Amino acid sequence: MRNILIIFCSLFPLSGLLANPQNPVKKPNIVWIVCEDMSPHLGSYGEKVAKTPALDQLAKEAVRYTQVYSTAGVCAPSRCALITGNYQTAIGGHNMRTLGLSANALDDYPKGLKPYSAVLPAGVKCFSEYLRMAGYYCTNNAKQDYQFDAPVTAWDESSKKAHWRKRPDKSQPFFSVFNIETTHESQVWVREKQALLVNPKDVMVPPFYPDDSVSRKTMARFLSNVMVMDQQVGAIINQLKEDGLYEESIIFFYSDHGDGMPFVKRELSQRGLKVPLLIKAPNLPKGKVDNQLISFVDFGPTVLSLAGVTLPKTLHGQPFLGSQKAKAKRQYIYAARDRMDSEYDRVRAVSDGRFKYIRNYMPEKSYYQNIKYRLQNPLMLHMLALKNAGKLNETQMKWFRPTKALEELFDTQNDPHEFNNLANNPTYKDKLVELRGKHLAWIKQYGDLGAKPELEMIKEWWNGQDKPPVTEKSNVAIANGTVQLSCPTAGASIGFRKNSKETWQVYTKPFSLNNGDSLYVMSHRIGFVPTEVRLKN
Repeated sequence: MRNILIIFCSLFPLSGLLANPQNPVKKPNIVWIVCEDMSPHLGSYGEKVAKTPALDQLAKEAVRYTQVYSTAGVCAPSRCALITGNYQTAIGGHNMRTLGLSANALDDYPKGLKPYSAVLPAGVKCFSEYLRMAGYYCTNNAKQDYQFDAPVTAWDESSKKAHWRKRPDKSQPFFSVFNIETTHESQVWVREKQALLVNPKDVMVPPFYPDDSVSRKTMARFLSNVMVMDQQVGAIINQLKEDGLYEESIIFFYSDHGDGMPFVKRELSQRGLKVPLLIKAPNLPKGKVDNQLISFVDFGPTVLSLAGVTLPKTLHGQPFLGSQKAKAKRQYIYAARDRMDSEYDRVRAVSDGRFKYIRNYMPEKSYYQNIKYRLQNPLMLHMLALKNAGKLNETQMKWFRPTKALEELFDTQNDPHEFNNLANNPTYKDKLVELRGKHLAWIKQYGDLGAKPELEMIKEWWNGQDKPPVTEKSNVAIANGTVQLSCPTAGASIGFRKNSKETWQVYTKPFSLNNGDSLYVMSHRIGFVPTEVRLKN
């Protein structure tokens, strides 16, 4: 971050749009409870082994959505789509991952790649910033993983202690996100020695795993983690009840993508993309099942619609609830797979809810990727050992095929594991042509940065330099105790506060500053280096 100290500022003209007057109607509190790496393993979705009483009770009081899909089978790209309401492939957040590469892990990534924030198109922001502009207190606890450093304007607080209970004004509406790590891929080995809550003998082993003690124990560990996660969800719900907020709040529960298991996570199969979604709201019917198609890019627009915030034109998704609910339901969902850690690939998918089309842009590459991180999973190591010993059957070897078909088409209703490619079956030619056309139209409409080499993309963003561009400092105009702020950098967010311990506020309109007050102003275009201005009035 670049800091600039200013002792005196001249008068500059105000630029940019000021916020619209706020709707006096009481705004709803909205809570997101997000677990990681979990397909719909809830009792309300038919799970028989893992017991999830807290979420099953929530389902009885909520709408249960059955056709909800992540835009990627892995966390960071999908979270990029969630927080922006944009397809990650259109804005540069498609490679897994761009940030969080420790010095010890750099060897696990392609040569020459170093951590970077995706440089988003001007005007694309975290949707939580629009909520803050509308008067919401916004918290994130605590995972971000957006593929970029979030501006200070994104959240009132983003930390492991962030909570709606910390808002100074208890009448202020809030949007609070809680991310639960317990079901994450890593917890299969981190919690390996903890007592199991599920009997391995009761586990349903899918046909792409060997049905043996290692598979059963690993899956039992994962399902035990699901049960612990359910208890943690119940604790958050109890806090809402303790505060007298449960009945009036809108609650979302979902997972960031499918199970964190081999041949599931990072894949564009149903098991990699399909997630549970429960939404409880005062005006929604209890216990209803909704089968409409929903994409992660729709989540942000839906929250804004529920909050009564005018939707910005930069969004790719459409709201499925609220005052600005889309007139027509979604007909297709889209997903993408790009670099995963050290391994490059480019795969795109489109589905109408039953038939799924997959385009493999690098068919010469294997389905399986040798990713160091998941080699910590005992089932992954076991499968590799069996493969090398020639002991996997034909179904279990499908993941290890050395090349891919250029196009794939699956009937996920009759072939849920997506083993039978129908792309060359003349019976399904019309469906193939339809979904292929939707895929190409999607790329034409939104663009696809995955077609560009990653280092070349970064070089263009950074104007040929070896570091990202810097957000220009904000212009600060003070006249008669009134402050106006503007930033010359297109698409930059502006945050301000009057002392170093205050929460950063989103600048939307002129504000007052008393004699003797300090002023801190932060300008940040996502992907650029932020710049801070400090002054004493």
